[in-house]
Parts: sequence; C-alpha cells; structure tokens
Amino acid sequence: MAAEKLLDFDVALEKFEPVLGFEVHIELGTVTKMFSPAPNPAAFGAESGAQSAAPNTLIATVDLGLPGSLPVVNEQAVRYSISLGLALGCSIAATSRFARKNYFYPDLAKNYQISQSDEPIAFEGEVEVELDDGTVFTVPIERAHMEEDAGKLTHMGGSTGRIQGAEYSLVDYNRAGVPLVEIVTKPIYGAEKRAPELARAYVATIRDIVRSLGVSEARMERGNLRCDANVSLRPRGQEKLGTRTETKNVNSLRSVERAVRYEIQRQAAILDAGGSILQETRHWHEDTGVTSPGRVKSDADDYRYFPEPDLVPIVPSRELVAELRAALPESPAAFRRRLKAEYGFTDSEFQDLVNANLLVELGQTVSAGAAPAQARKWWLGEILRIANSRGVEAGTLISPFDVSELIALVESGELTDRLARQVLEGVIAGEGTPDEVVKARGLAVVSDDTALIAAIDEALAAQPDVLDKIRDGKVQAAGAVIGAVMKAMKGTADAARVRELILERAQA
Repeated sequence: MAAEKLLDFDVALEKFEPVLGFEVHIELGTVTKMFSPAPNPAAFGAESGAQSAAPNTLIATVDLGLPGSLPVVNEQAVRYSISLGLALGCSIAATSRFARKNYFYPDLAKNYQISQSDEPIAFEGEVEVELDDGTVFTVPIERAHMEEDAGKLTHMGGSTGRIQGAEYSLVDYNRAGVPLVEIVTKPIYGAEKRAPELARAYVATIRDIVRSLGVSEARMERGNLRCDANVSLRPRGQEKLGTRTETKNVNSLRSVERAVRYEIQRQAAILDAGGSILQETRHWHEDTGVTSPGRVKSDADDYRYFPEPDLVPIVPSRELVAELRAALPESPAAFRRRLKAEYGFTDSEFQDLVNANLLVELGQTVSAGAAPAQARKWWLGEILRIANSRGVEAGTLISPFDVSELIALVESGELTDRLARQVLEGVIAGEGTPDEVVKARGLAVVSDDTALIAAIDEALAAQPDVLDKIRDGKVQAAGAVIGAVMKAMKGTADAARVRELILERAQA
C-alpha cells in the first residue's frame, strides 16, 4: 500500500477546521439475542467459551431468516437501551418502531437488517467528556437506536485477512442477531487541535457509561464496542461543511485517536494541493498507522427502509422510564471528580489512572474492600505491566473483585508481595480465584514457628558464625540467614518472624 501524503498537523489546523462525528455500536449483554432465543455470545466472557464457540452453533431460525420464522423483541434489550439513552441525556420516545434496512451482504442472511430508522428509541442528548487536563467538552447526541448485529466473514487465502486477494470467504452467523445500540452524535465543532484527544476521550466516556450501567462488557478488543469515526475539514471562515470520511470499526482507544489525527493530516494534504475528498469508508491499519479506502458512500444511500411488518411499535410506560431513570449511576465526569476527592490522590497520581483507563476498575476494587492506595499500586504496577507486555487492556486480565481479594491476602499477612505476584499470574492464567491459587500452588506465608525454626537451624548450621556476629552488635548479619531461609522455603516464610527468631537465638 503506497503511503499517502500528510500535512503537518499544526499546519493543517491553521488552514482547516476539523468537524467530527462518531457512531458507536454497543453489543448488549442480554442472555439471548435481539429477536431470537439463541444464546447471545456478547453476554459471556471468554471464560465461558461462548466467544470461541464453534461457528454457526449459536443460532436459531430467525437469525438465518428461514421461511416462517418470526422475530420477538428481547424485553431486556429494550430496558438496557432505554437506560443507555437516559444516561446519554436523551429523551425517550413515547413510541418507536423497527424498520427493515435492506442490503445484500453474505453475513446478512435475511438480506435485510432489523434496525430503527426515523423512529429511534432515544434522541436529542448530550454527554460531558473530560479531557486529560480536566477540560470538559460537551458532545451532542443525535440519537441512540436499537438494531441487530450481522454475522462475521472470514476471508481465507489472502495475505492480509481482507477480502482483497482472498481465495474464498467463510461465514459465521453466531453474531447475527446480537442486540446492538448505535449511538450517533451530531457534528462536533470546536475541538480544533484537541480533536484526536476528544475522539479517544469520547469513546472512553461511552465505554465507562456502558460499563457502569452493566448493559455490556464494552470490550473493544472483543468487538463489544465498535467505533466508526467521521472526519471532515473545511477551510477557515467557511460555513459549508467539508466532505467526510468514515473510518470503520476502530478497535482501541489509542487507535481512535491515531485514526482521527491521520485523517486530518491526510485530508488536509489533499485539500491543500487543490484536490477534493471522496466520501467513503476507510479502514484503519493498526500495524502501519494509516487508513485505506473502503467503499464509496453517498448521503442518499437507498436502503429502502420500511416499517418491520412482523413487529409492533415499542411503547415504554412512563413508570418504566421513571424506574430506569432512578436507577442510573453517576456520570463518568462526576465519578472522576468524586474519586479524586475521596481517594486523596495527587493530580499526577490520578492522571496516571485516567491515562491507563483504569478508573472504573479502581473504583470497583475499592468498593470490594481494598484501600485506594493499594488498589492503585496493583493496577498501575504488576497488572498494567503484564497487560502492556501482552498488548491488551489491563481491565481484561482480572476482575476488580479478584484484585481486592489479592490485596486482602497481602494485608492480612497471608501473602508477601512476591508471593502475591505469583498468585496474580495464576489468576490471570485461569487457575481460579486468588484464594484457590494460593491453596493449589501452596503459596501461603508460613508463620508456624516449628517449620521456621527447623529452616533457621539448617541455615545456621551452614553459617555458624552468624550468631556470634549478632551478639557483637552486627545485627545486619541476620540478613544472610533470613535469605537462606526464604530460599529454602521458596519465599513462603514470614521474613519478619524469621528475623525475630534469629535474634531470640542470639540472645539465648
């Protein structure tokens, strides 16, 4: 792929104003699919095996559009959608309905997608997005509507995994019919040079809202949350919007930021040279950090929408909406402010958590009983180190509850930090909870005097002059024996108690 010319980012911003827009798809974690009784793979973590289920095994006749099969709306998906709409500051429609969005693609067995067109369940909202320095930017929401997901194509035989150059494609319909909410923003103005940062922060905010509601795991690497980023540029002083491109299915927060920056620089280079932007979808390439052309789009795409004849309108009661509104958690912006005030972190300590996208995990760990400082230590220390080495988000490795349990074992003296790191590795490897790993691996700290004295006697036999050195005031000589005991007991000895026993021996 030939590299496209880019204009320096600062120069691009001097000449053009960036206008953004985002379409974020959220897979809802209902037990079954949107319109069928088939199991919903988005409802299960990787541990259950549903994410790696054999192709075309989590399906029902409705998902395949077989003759005579009729859709039935998933009530829990509707409740989740209303909750999400309320959390986005949207109005909830007194009545909304599904439509058929007609287009052909192999992963869409019915040749149409059941979605919502001009009658979405939620509309006209806004979300406060906090940037890295605490600046709050308000993003306007146009709508949030319900729909079903399509299946998944795997292109075989090519070198890139894309359809270009592939010999054939395989279709897996397990994802077909998974309930989705698509959140669509209005055009976003005024971001200027912070447009890439705002893009990342907005998607992170949506992710945090979704997780706090408990409606989805919102794991970008699993496809629970997918972002399409729209970017257009217009010359300074011009009111008419520029032609936009849509970068599809960007799968990490960092990639969203990089893709928006790249598109600003790419489009600016074309416009600065007198060219024009083609309205199209673009594909983001994580390895090279560039976008490439997808398919040409038009503002008048004819999907031949018409009301879904097999489904009645959705008419939520006022009582239901009031109930769901009363159950809303605090907003991500308020959550941040509260955590910072309650936990007493310095600005830099708090910003490290924000940058690592671990505020939600930290809050849940503290809620489970851990001290804030210890929760921060483990999430930003060993857990983040392992996550970075694997190229994944730290929050995907271990649950906040397990981190809290691990911290409790250290605080009680049952584990040393060294042993706790081994336990952490076991939990991440899927060996069970911290307590289960401790028992299975035999990693608990040994504080029984009988076992410790036996190990001390063995170490002193090899170093008979240590006790005399201690008696002469050279207390530091005990360190050699402590080290020998810890090595002999594979780190499970209570080092403080070992030292006490050695000093008692010297005084005898």
